Amino acid sequence: MIRPPLFCDYGYQIHIGARVFVNFGLVALDVATITIGDDVQIGPNVQLLTPTHPVEPEPRRARFEAARPIAIGDNVWIGGGAIVLPGVSIGADTVVGAGAVVTRDLPAGVVAVGNPARRPLGVTPAAVNRPVRSSWQTPGQADAR
Repeated sequence: MIRPPLFCDYGYQIHIGARVFVNFGLVALDVATITIGDDVQIGPNVQLLTPTHPVEPEPRRARFEAARPIAIGDNVWIGGGAIVLPGVSIGADTVVGAGAVVTRDLPAGVVAVGNPARRPLGVTPAAVNRPVRSSWQTPGQADAR
């Protein structure tokens, strides 16, 4: 499911797997291919950016543009406002925190946050998903929800 609006350059360079959820406002600049695996969840206002531009002034003035593909593995969760830069691959089962800027490849099964996106020590998907006991609960008390 893709919730509008969706902004893209071409559209035909985007390949989306099964059971993918894309929240509002995805920007997918698909000058090169963008491959999104199965069961991926993408938060609101995420940017997937494949275009690159020269650092040197003359080629940039000449409007030279290139691109590098983006690949997102199966069961990845990309938090709202995250930015994925050209040429990045994100491994399966990885979580990218809200607002992260992914400048380099991320391996499978990690959590990455920040700018640039990094893996905080001791933080794993299992640690992020463990139940949290509220301060008002006594040990052993079940959550009433």
